Amino acid sequence: MPESKPFERLPQTVVPKHYGLLLKPDLKTFIFEGKETIDIQVKTSTNKIILNSLDLIIKSAELIQNGKSIKPSDIALSVEDETITLTFSEPLAIGGASLLFDFTGELNDKMKGFYRSKYVSGVGNQQKTHYSAVTMLCTTNARRMFPCWDEPALKARFTFPSGEERFAGVTQFEATDARRCFPCWDEPAIKATFDISLAVPKSRVALSNMPVVSESTEGELRLVKFDTTPIMSTYLVAVVVGEYDYVEDRSKDGVLVRVYTPMGKREQGQFALEVATKVLPYYKDYFQIAYPLPKMDLIAIADFSAGAMENWGLVTYRENCLLVDPKNTSAVRKQWIALVVGHEIAHQWFGNLVTMEWWTHLWLNEGYASFVEFLCVAHLFPEYDIWTQFVTDTYIRALELDCLKNSHPIEVPVGHPSEIDEIFDDISYNKGASVIRMLHKYIGDE
Repeated sequence: MPESKPFERLPQTVVPKHYGLLLKPDLKTFIFEGKETIDIQVKTSTNKIILNSLDLIIKSAELIQNGKSIKPSDIALSVEDETITLTFSEPLAIGGASLLFDFTGELNDKMKGFYRSKYVSGVGNQQKTHYSAVTMLCTTNARRMFPCWDEPALKARFTFPSGEERFAGVTQFEATDARRCFPCWDEPAIKATFDISLAVPKSRVALSNMPVVSESTEGELRLVKFDTTPIMSTYLVAVVVGEYDYVEDRSKDGVLVRVYTPMGKREQGQFALEVATKVLPYYKDYFQIAYPLPKMDLIAIADFSAGAMENWGLVTYRENCLLVDPKNTSAVRKQWIALVVGHEIAHQWFGNLVTMEWWTHLWLNEGYASFVEFLCVAHLFPEYDIWTQFVTDTYIRALELDCLKNSHPIEVPVGHPSEIDEIFDDISYNKGASVIRMLHKYIGDE
C-alpha cells in the first residue's frame, strides 16, 4: 500500500442528527439544485463547523439557533481535504441548531456522487397502439427506400438508430461521494436520519431509500417526498430519476420487493425478484432480526461502475448483474446474479443496520457479505452446489493475490478518500470471505 497521506477525520464538536434534503436535477443541462436543512447538535462550544463538500457551489449558508439567524463570517472550501469550513464571529452555544444550505452541482459523467447515466429510450412494452412499417427490398427495391449501391455483390454493414439518447440521474456514494451531492458529515460512523424530496419531470420515475409519502405538481415538475429513513450512514443514501418498468411481489414476511428494469425488459427482472423475495425471510431467520424497512427496490442502471451497491432499501446494480433473459442467459450467469443479490441484501443487515466505524474495517463489511451470500444461495438453490465454487472462485483467487509482492493485509489503516478506494479489491472481498468462512467452520453458527 502507498504511504499514508496526512489526513484528519472530521471533528465531532458538532454532529448531525437529521438531514432534510430537496434535490432538483435537470436531465438536459446536467445541473442539479439542492436545498438542505441539517439539524445539528453542538457538543462543544466552537466558532467553526467543519463538514464534507466536494464539487458543489455553495450559494448560501446559515445557522439557526435559539430562533436567531447567524451568518458565517467566512466559508472556506478545501478541495484537498474535501471539506467546507464555516467560521462564525462568536462561539456557538452548546445545544441544538439548524444548518441551512442552498447549493448547486453537476450531474457528472464520473459514475460517482449524483451522476448522469446514458441510455437509449424505446417503446418497450408500454400499453400503446402501434403501427408497423414493412419493407420488401428484393430484388432491386432498396433504391426506392434510400440511395444506395443496390447490387447483390456490393455488401456493407448497416446501422439503424434504435431510439432517442436520454439520461437518468443516479447516485453512487460509497465510499466517500455523498459529499459530491450535498454537504454532510460523510463518515460511516456519523449517522443521522434523512427526509428526502425530489423535484422531477412528471414522466420520470423517482426513487429513494424509503417509500413515497406524498406527491404534488409544481408546473412541469412533480415534487416527490419520501418517508423518513432510519438512522443511517451517508454512503447508503440513494436517489434515482429515470424511465423504468418494474415487477413486484411480497416476501413471505410482508416486505414489498420491486425490481426496476429498462423500459421493455420487465420480464428480465423476474429471476432477481424471485431470489430477493426468498432471501429476505432467510436472512430474517438467520440474523434473528427483521428487515427494518417497509420496501426493497432493486434497480438495473445502464452506466454503473461497480457490480452493485447496497443502498438501504434501494439497491443499484449493473444491468448484467441483475437482469436475466429467459432465452439467452446462461446457468452460470444466473448463479452469479443469485450470489450478487444475496450479497447486497446481506448488507441490509451487516453494513447498513450495523456499520463499521471506519473504512479500515471494510474487509469485515465486504468479507462477511461475500461469505454469507454463499450460505444463502446454498440454502435456496442446493442444486448449484455453490460451496465447491467458493473454493475455485473465492478461496483460490484470494491465495493467488495474496502471494503477490504488492498484496496487503485484509485490514489496512486508511485515511484520505484516495486510499479508501484502493482497498475495494479482491483481498478485502475474497480473502476476507475466506477468513470468515474459516472462523465460521471453527465456531459454528451460534
